[in-house]
Amino acid sequence: MFYRVLMKDHIRVAPKYFGLDLNMALFKSVKLKYDGVIDPGLGIVVDVCNIKDVGDGMVIPGDGASYYETSFELVTFKPELQEVVQGKIKDIADFGAFLSMGPIDGMIHISQTMDDFVSFSKEKVLTGRDSKKILKVGDGCRARVIAVSFKDITNPKIGLTMRQQGLGKLEWIEEDNTKTAPSAEVKEAKKPKTK
Repeated sequence: MFYRVLMKDHIRVAPKYFGLDLNMALFKSVKLKYDGVIDPGLGIVVDVCNIKDVGDGMVIPGDGASYYETSFELVTFKPELQEVVQGKIKDIADFGAFLSMGPIDGMIHISQTMDDFVSFSKEKVLTGRDSKKILKVGDGCRARVIAVSFKDITNPKIGLTMRQQGLGKLEWIEEDNTKTAPSAEVKEAKKPKTK
């Protein structure tokens, strides 16, 4: 899920930014420090929104840069357990599929792609034996987060499933919805008759 987070930090403004407006210099410095940061508490920092409050600046001897206690807003992406996410299949391997869901990819193990025996072909396609459902690169899908690990901070792991109702390839979901939706004739028959 995407969040707007209010942060407070001492931001170092390098001398190369001294000619800029203070807010612009701080904005550039915050972006330099936080863009793309991965943190278990924050998630993945996607962008810096704006600078909120700026305290008095100070210079630390021997550094030459100025430091400001600054409040700012970040946009972060932090997947939560049981959250439903939507994305596109980025890659398929013999062990599963990778779903691109914004700034990070999640992995759907082959056993979690559909309720069927699934086979992998060299053309990077997963096929259900009985259902004949096909999953390929570029397909839009909806999945549920079942595992989140920030153990390796440089490469967080997100585990996904598509085996629950309302999940899977978007075309499969649409087909299921049309099968379960009552037809117009049935709806008409259920209407009370008026005189």
